[in-house]
Amino acid sequence: MDVTQSVGDVPIRLTDERWRHIIAGHPELTTQRERVIETLADPDLVQSGDAGGLLAIRFYVQTPLTSKFLVVAYRETSSDDRFVLTAYFTRRPSTKRETTWIR
Repeated sequence: MDVTQSVGDVPIRLTDERWRHIIAGHPELTTQRERVIETLADPDLVQSGDAGGLLAIRFYVQTPLTSKFLVVAYRETSSDDRFVLTAYFTRRPSTKRETTWIR
């Protein structure tokens, strides 16, 4: 299990079970675990997600798919604990979601 601090200084957990779930659905992320942690700790922006979740988003010039944004969805279990739900690459952040933090 990996733990990093969010931009709000709250621990975010990436469990081995969640990592297996992520790479099962997104095999292009198999070698990107460090980038997932980096995106959580040092995102370019954070957007509101579904059902109270948050999306940490960071741009990478080179990925297994060309230049892409990495999106890591996470949820708060309490005011001092969060955990990763999923992660994926995308062309650009959503313009329909509220941006809650920007670098």
